[in-house]
Amino acid sequence: MLRTLMASIVLVLATATGAWTQNVDVIKQRQDLLEQMGKAAKGPGQMMKQEIPFDEPTVQAALDTVIANAAKLPGLFPEDSKTGGETEALPAIWENKADVTSRYEKLVADAKAAKVAVSDEFEFMETWPKVAGNCGGCHKKYRVEKK
Repeated sequence: MLRTLMASIVLVLATATGAWTQNVDVIKQRQDLLEQMGKAAKGPGQMMKQEIPFDEPTVQAALDTVIANAAKLPGLFPEDSKTGGETEALPAIWENKADVTSRYEKLVADAKAAKVAVSDEFEFMETWPKVAGNCGGCHKKYRVEKK
């Protein structure tokens, strides 16, 4: 009887640990993709503020990163990833999954449109805010506020 009880406890702990590890892995994947997008957007952000000169290849590379990563992100919010690791995702994501998915789809569409449109600084100045504005909308609604 004691062996059966111990085996059951070990099985429960192993299952719980495996699920927690899965949560942390998914959280890490989405954090990595979002961090890559943030790093890619840094240069264009500085260009918008006219802190550095316009550079089309940098903008195009940033847009490529946004397109690739934003397309992957909707699938990285499974129900079992609400907690674990150091997630900054608010519970509202899982309550409004259709909205979150549509926001990522819009980000991809806006980034693709910008990729075609941006050929000079004037087009960039008009187009980049449409892409970057998508990020702020999600951050305000679905991410823990940074202090």
